[in-house]
Amino acid sequence: MKVQILRITAFLILVFNLPAAVQGQNPNLANQYFMNGEYEKAAELYSQLLENDRGLTDYYFERYFDCLLNLEKYDDAEKAVKKQLKQAPGNVKFYVFNGNLYDRMGKSDEANAEYEKAIAKMAPDYASINSLANTFINAAKFDFAIKTYERGGALFKDQTRFAFNLGELYRRKGNTPKMIESYLNSLDADPGRLITIQTQLARYLAESEFTELQSQLYTRLQSDNNADYIELLAWSFVQNKDFKSALRQYKALDKRLGEPGQRIFKLANDAANARDFDTAIAGFEYIIQEKGPQNPFFFDAKREAMNCRRRKITEGFDYTLEDLRTLESEYESFLNQYDRGRSTAFIIIQLADLEAYYINDLNKAIRLLDELRQSPGLNRNTLARVKINLADFYLMSGEIWESTLLYSQVDKDFREEMLGQEARFKNAKLSYFNGDFEWAQAQFNVLKASTSKLIANDALDLSVFIMDNLNSDTTTDAMQLYATAEMLVFQNRFDEAFLRLDTIRSGYPENTLQDDILYLEAQISEKKRDYTRAAELYQQVAEKYPEDIRADNALFALAKLNEEKLDNTDKAKELYEKIFIDYSGSVFAVEARKRFRILRGDKMQ
Repeated sequence: MKVQILRITAFLILVFNLPAAVQGQNPNLANQYFMNGEYEKAAELYSQLLENDRGLTDYYFERYFDCLLNLEKYDDAEKAVKKQLKQAPGNVKFYVFNGNLYDRMGKSDEANAEYEKAIAKMAPDYASINSLANTFINAAKFDFAIKTYERGGALFKDQTRFAFNLGELYRRKGNTPKMIESYLNSLDADPGRLITIQTQLARYLAESEFTELQSQLYTRLQSDNNADYIELLAWSFVQNKDFKSALRQYKALDKRLGEPGQRIFKLANDAANARDFDTAIAGFEYIIQEKGPQNPFFFDAKREAMNCRRRKITEGFDYTLEDLRTLESEYESFLNQYDRGRSTAFIIIQLADLEAYYINDLNKAIRLLDELRQSPGLNRNTLARVKINLADFYLMSGEIWESTLLYSQVDKDFREEMLGQEARFKNAKLSYFNGDFEWAQAQFNVLKASTSKLIANDALDLSVFIMDNLNSDTTTDAMQLYATAEMLVFQNRFDEAFLRLDTIRSGYPENTLQDDILYLEAQISEKKRDYTRAAELYQQVAEKYPEDIRADNALFALAKLNEEKLDNTDKAKELYEKIFIDYSGSVFAVEARKRFRILRGDKMQ
């Protein structure tokens, strides 16, 4: 008996709840009909939902109304809107729906009157203003959304209250001057928006449109010396790589806020990375002269200023021995002032590079690093760098045994680290120079998996080169001559290298090294700063041997030469494009595409 009573009770519960269960399914079913374009069925369900569920009236009505418009049941739509306005006269969004109806019927004047009525009757509170504006935005009525926010500002007696929203609307309309004006107004209201505004401007402003931003900022700064305006103005110059103008603004900001120079130090580093060495040096010198030795950036600024002077000389198109000697004296003066050891290790390494590669005083370079190697408390990574560079200098001076010993020490101590892989690569290359091609190739094959992209690419390049020539008609004698020529180039003994290459040409005229000979001669010309001759030789490699392994190397080197030395960015862009299209499998393809996009003016993330 009890079991039967329980079954009857369960049945009654199920029956009485069935309408609610069915009703609960109606929204999903209605939405499905709507998405499928079955507006008749959807309208019927949304009509029921409007009657039964007052909590989602706006949502259900909007869908119901859209169904009626799609079915062109304009009379029913008008009745539905009037009914909702009668029930909720304060919900001004229904005026917008009525306006949409008139728009659909081709009555634009009546439609605009309804839109204006919605704006005039909206409640003076933040949520209502945003809700109405979003209704206009969803209907693509951006001008009325703008009017909504403008009246909202008037109601609050604060025209900056919705300035950021207005900026977003003007952006969508493509009105750049008004977008900038609105963003700047929003910055007045909320300085915390600075980063957000910078992000929006960086994303949506074209390079040519930054002048409009700068013009508006200059106008505002005449009457309001707002620090955020100065910050934004300096930032805008950085976006256009105008570091000199940015430095001027950051100096003013630094003095006004009494800062220790962190903005200027960062800007100087950015300028250095962009190879604007004059501005970088000026920035670092400002910190040195204005902040004094107690400043936390003082020592780094001194170091980086010298580094920029070195790069300005060594990466420039032209320099004299006098320029090098002046820079050498500055390094020496710095080291005499701050001692030689752990704290100045980076400076000593730079000076040694200057002596070895530019002043050609190998003995002094070796002495500097040998002394530094004995300094107590030297960081293990710094010590490894000293050993690798010292090994390079020993190799340049012909002391092969000392060189391989130092490379091997670093390889052993940093077996799975980047420095160890670099040392292993250099040791393998030393074996290649000495003619032990098979052992060198085995090492290069392992290093192709290096975590360093540069080492991996160089290892792959040399491995393919050895395999290509040892498996062809090139004799080991010709390969040895070529490897020796490469070592002579590394040692800056260019005339002797040319003699070896001429010997290969005359003694082995049928070998497969002809493209490699031209390529190495181009590299020699580039090291001698004969950039025009280097470009000619790289061009010959690409044109005469387009299917050989040096073709993509030559094209990439030629593109970089045009970009960085010959000031021909159009030619560089053309060459980079050729690499990633015609040589898509090249190790240079990804970098070529990146450089092409930068030269084209793409905004890189």
